[in-house]
Amino acid sequence: MPVHMNDERGIMILTGAGISAESGLATFRGPGGLWEGHRVEDVCTPEALAADPALVHRFYDLRRDALNDVTPNAAHEALARLDAAWAGELLIVTQNVDDLHERAGAKRLLHMHGELRSALCASCDERAPWPDPLPPGTSCAACGAPAMRPDIVFFGEMPYQMEAIEAALSRCDLFVSIGTSGAVYPAAGFVQLARRYGAETLELNLEPSAGSDWFDDSRFGPASVLVPAWVDALLAA
Repeated sequence: MPVHMNDERGIMILTGAGISAESGLATFRGPGGLWEGHRVEDVCTPEALAADPALVHRFYDLRRDALNDVTPNAAHEALARLDAAWAGELLIVTQNVDDLHERAGAKRLLHMHGELRSALCASCDERAPWPDPLPPGTSCAACGAPAMRPDIVFFGEMPYQMEAIEAALSRCDLFVSIGTSGAVYPAAGFVQLARRYGAETLELNLEPSAGSDWFDDSRFGPASVLVPAWVDALLAA
């Protein structure tokens, strides 16, 4: 069903790997349970970090370096334009760890799974911007512990800022999911929470997801086509 809005209503937007894939970044998990050629268990768990910190740090160093070769696409730019123009409450929650939303100009943004260009001290929880390689044993500038790790939410760890996300879900009038598989929780459950709170729900995805049946309206195609068209229509309404 069509979604009609005015710019005093609240919008929450969830983005996933599909929006960044069109900029050339690999999607979260590929065929055979591999994540960019590695078993998830080998590179994205606390146990992996403890067992082979050199492998984990090298994996994220390569992913961080890959950001230098990509740029925001039309979908990122359209969401940044909406962020700047929308007078009502708006929050973009991304599952992605890249910085393409920021580079497009988005301001009202939360990274629920962490950020590649950030480091976290495993000893004191201090965070620091980190655009360069991060060798194992790097010392924290705040506490001195040799405990800086990628600021990434590993499997088995709690996503960041869940209280703020749940509060936004409780207040939004429209929940929009862009480029997500609908299979990874807790994000996969956001549409159900939004519906429970009375929001309209819209999915913009390359193809039907595991959660498509929960949405009031689902539109399928490339994010770089669907998102600008949706933003244009929203701002013109």
